[in-house]
Amino acid sequence: MVIQITRGIKISVLTAFEGTYFKNNKMHFAFSYHITIENHSKDSVQLTTRHWEIYDALNYLETVDGEGVIGKKPVLKPGETHTYSSGCLLCAPFGTMKGHFEMINFTTTKSFKVIVPAFRLNAPFALN
Repeated sequence: MVIQITRGIKISVLTAFEGTYFKNNKMHFAFSYHITIENHSKDSVQLTTRHWEIYDALNYLETVDGEGVIGKKPVLKPGETHTYSSGCLLCAPFGTMKGHFEMINFTTTKSFKVIVPAFRLNAPFALN
């Protein structure tokens, strides 16, 4: 598990290899990731956008930006948690992801970035 705390917001990430399949005559490696967002601050916050940088073993970079996470913009009061699962495809059996969530603090009305630390995506058969 990878953990990072930014301004009282704790991000925890677990990953899993889901298998391989062919798409457009090319093998792809499917990974899932499970993210838990915990509000340890004294203020209510809302996740508004996400930014991902996804690298495979061949150093290919895919950047993903979007509204919320899995179609939601969760609001977390102090002490609350939001968990979601998603996934990505790589053209290699291992890689990494990192990024950030943009959040709004309802007390100050200011937005801030919450870092999602780099986490590995590894197919078990590809490791020594």
